[in-house]
Amino acid sequence: MATPSNQPLSRGFQLQNYTIAKLLSAGGFSIVYLAHDENDYPVAIKEYLPNSLALRKEGVAVQATSDENIALFRHGLKCFFEEGKTLARIQHPNIVRVLNFFRANETVYMVMEYERGRTLQKEIQLNHEREGVDEKLIRSVFYNLLNGLREVHLNKLLHLDIKPANIYIRKDGSPVLLDFGSARQTLTTEHSRLTPMYTPGFAAPEQYRRKDQLGPWTDIYGVGASMFACIAGTAPQASDAREKEDKVQRLELLYGDRYSPELLNLIHQCISVDPTQRPQSVLQIQKALLETGSPPNKKSNLLNSIKRKWQDITRPKRKGEE
Repeated sequence: MATPSNQPLSRGFQLQNYTIAKLLSAGGFSIVYLAHDENDYPVAIKEYLPNSLALRKEGVAVQATSDENIALFRHGLKCFFEEGKTLARIQHPNIVRVLNFFRANETVYMVMEYERGRTLQKEIQLNHEREGVDEKLIRSVFYNLLNGLREVHLNKLLHLDIKPANIYIRKDGSPVLLDFGSARQTLTTEHSRLTPMYTPGFAAPEQYRRKDQLGPWTDIYGVGASMFACIAGTAPQASDAREKEDKVQRLELLYGDRYSPELLNLIHQCISVDPTQRPQSVLQIQKALLETGSPPNKKSNLLNSIKRKWQDITRPKRKGEE
């Protein structure tokens, strides 16, 4: 039976000194709103509301869906609150800024800076028809993003959900990392019967297994998979399936005419199924991103172009495509 979705707070609802303007996104773990404070300053507010544990049917208060879920819900609530406290201490231009966090309606809210721009996912969609995201942009975005991720790791946090949809490109071109998954991962660590909250294709193989294997190298897999998507237009094969039969083709076979071999090789290092074969720190990746890559192999341009067109013709249509 499908898990029922939660009812979001209505437009105009007063949440402490914030007025809800509209729903921005809703997932299985939380709901995000655009709101304005008393000075009409726009903010994004994330509400802890896991569909598998709690439900808001009428009114504004949140209630656990069963007596046995009360303890799990409260444990996740504590993790979410602690995550907000930790993020509020991190002041970095490439990490979403947490302005406030508070309890209300039997749950917890995290108030964040509202960023203007578009996601890297949107950038990929716009550029895929024009032969992929430019290498200079990839190097610049991820080098700067890794400055923020390094700060996260220094604070003993992991992101655990790095993907193009969680990388925001501001109007000035600077990237910012959104939507940390550490609280929901802590929840699933303590209570394995809950559905893990990871994104297939961007999640490292160790996220499907014992959580004591997680580390900075886990986020590095997400970074590599996100760079992969910038080039291929889609995520690599899900890592749990790759452990059984790895079907991920070497990028240089299809895109060696447009991207330097150094960048393509770095991406494959980052998405290694074996965690020990990945770069173990973001500094290693940053150093590689700073180095000037060799010119792409233009001789293979025609062959690669034919291969790509054949892939586009033969790949299954995704929902919404005609």
